Amino acid sequence: MSNALKEYLVSTQSRVERALDARLPSENVLPKKLHDAMRYSTLDGGKRMRPMLAYATGKALGLSEDILDGPACAVELIHVYSLIHDDLPAMDDDDLRRGKPTSHIAYDEATAILTGDALQALAFEVLANDPSIEVDAESRLKMITTLTKASGSQGMVGGQAIDLESVGTKLTLPELENMHIHKTGALIRASVNMAALAKSDIDPAVAKKLDHYAKCIGLSFQVKDDILDEESDTATLGKTQGKDQDNDKPTYPALLGLNGAKEKAQELHEQAVESLSSFGPEADLLRDLSLYIIQRDH
Repeated sequence: MSNALKEYLVSTQSRVERALDARLPSENVLPKKLHDAMRYSTLDGGKRMRPMLAYATGKALGLSEDILDGPACAVELIHVYSLIHDDLPAMDDDDLRRGKPTSHIAYDEATAILTGDALQALAFEVLANDPSIEVDAESRLKMITTLTKASGSQGMVGGQAIDLESVGTKLTLPELENMHIHKTGALIRASVNMAALAKSDIDPAVAKKLDHYAKCIGLSFQVKDDILDEESDTATLGKTQGKDQDNDKPTYPALLGLNGAKEKAQELHEQAVESLSSFGPEADLLRDLSLYIIQRDH
């Protein structure tokens, strides 16, 4: 990892932490337990990959970070809500997330469900009303539409439904990719695309290249997650290692073998970088993030 990327990761994580803290309800406001649970699951944890991509896209387009705090927070709030619900007994039934007890373990199942619901609603409230998002009404509406589609039955939730239906079955590579384009890739693409929408005069051809970049890294992120589920350990991952294999879920290593999955991740990284060929050094952070995604250890 380059020094520039290390500095960027640290600064971005600190920035989005402050931005999320400012937008989450205080735990001293009723209902206190719900607000405490929202802050517990959202703050002080996670790679913040989606906010990082939003800010890095903004840098590639010459945008101020200030205008991207709202979209960065909105996509992270949706991501956290999805993790809370994925960990529920009715879903993946996990008890560890980001190195600490999952929401339904730390609180209770009903509170966890409500926490996810509340975070989802807050994400769209941020996009609709946050004054830091200094764009015209049409662009703001497009951001809301982008995140809505990425979050629903044609995006993340749909991908999770396919995932649950696929337990114990053999998927083809196109079927597996389709599942993860929705489950994991949709929010990653939304992170990049919402940042692009913050630039009112963006060239549609440039926006299309950024979207293709995001599609590639959305898949490579999941491929690497599948690899880590086999190669890493619970302490490093901050979540239960080997869970997918234990649950007989379809994964890239199961379909392609471990070496084949690593080759797939590398191919997707190369395609992502190629999508940025028309950009200069202003897109180096996006290039570095693509490499980081396939080289990370958690």
